[in-house]
Amino acid sequence: MLDAAYWLVTNIGMGVVNLVRAIMTLPGSLNLADPAARINVIYYGASVEFFFILFDLFLVVLVAGLIRRPFLWGVVRMLEGFSNGLGRLIAWAGLIMVIQQVMVIFLQRFFRVADITISPFGYPFTQSLGWFGDELKLYNAAIVALACAYTFAQGGHVRVDLVYARLSHRAKRVVDMVGALLFMVPMMTITWLFGWFYLWRHLATPPINATDTLEAMTRKAQILRWNVQTTSFSPSGFNGYFLFKVLLILLAATVLIHAVSYFYRCLLEYIEGEASADKYADRDVLEDTGAEPTASEQVG
Repeated sequence: MLDAAYWLVTNIGMGVVNLVRAIMTLPGSLNLADPAARINVIYYGASVEFFFILFDLFLVVLVAGLIRRPFLWGVVRMLEGFSNGLGRLIAWAGLIMVIQQVMVIFLQRFFRVADITISPFGYPFTQSLGWFGDELKLYNAAIVALACAYTFAQGGHVRVDLVYARLSHRAKRVVDMVGALLFMVPMMTITWLFGWFYLWRHLATPPINATDTLEAMTRKAQILRWNVQTTSFSPSGFNGYFLFKVLLILLAATVLIHAVSYFYRCLLEYIEGEASADKYADRDVLEDTGAEPTASEQVG
């Protein structure tokens, strides 16, 4: 027990040191053309050091927010604004998906076209209709992954309120805070850890293992090469499946960010009472068009 407490306190203290060190070495660490820098990104991207840097930032914002609550409300609004903005942006992928599906059907069934060439910024890009049809999976995955935090911010997830609905305002906030810290954060952290190395195993060679130490990874630096896998499940299908692994990482990151903002919000609503419920919440609602109800609606 004492060893665990010592480990926790030590890593919390080292988080500040590692943050300063990371800021000082940031320009060189962003040069992904350098194998050594790439190794550092791979290792530290899912390391204990990186976790405690984020944890220290969480604690600093929390303490500052308890001292000055308007600051913490500002953080909540900023983080929720990020989730809402990203969700509203990625919603356009649904329209693109529909347009592309209609285009593929018409070109294939009516015009008997086999390939499509597009030239963004003057660079021709040619793929078969099967490729564009298979690519629709990416849009669907992007909507699910990147709109998950947005749906939570909008209160759109399904809840089982057999017990929760009967609780008082402050009791609900306690349940929400415990749920954010004990369920959302650990689950998204685990998803990030597994997804991070799963992604890099399909981007570089030789394979990087989650159990490799920094010394073991550094020894691989001289032979580390980009090896983006562009496999496809069909001969002419979509071959950018590594993008799905990127979406897994983004899912973990965005939900983790919203879990933190949700904890801050629940804490503030607990402190300020029921009058602060949904304070500054940016919820999307359908506009009332003012149209007269139809005859069937009047009967109903």
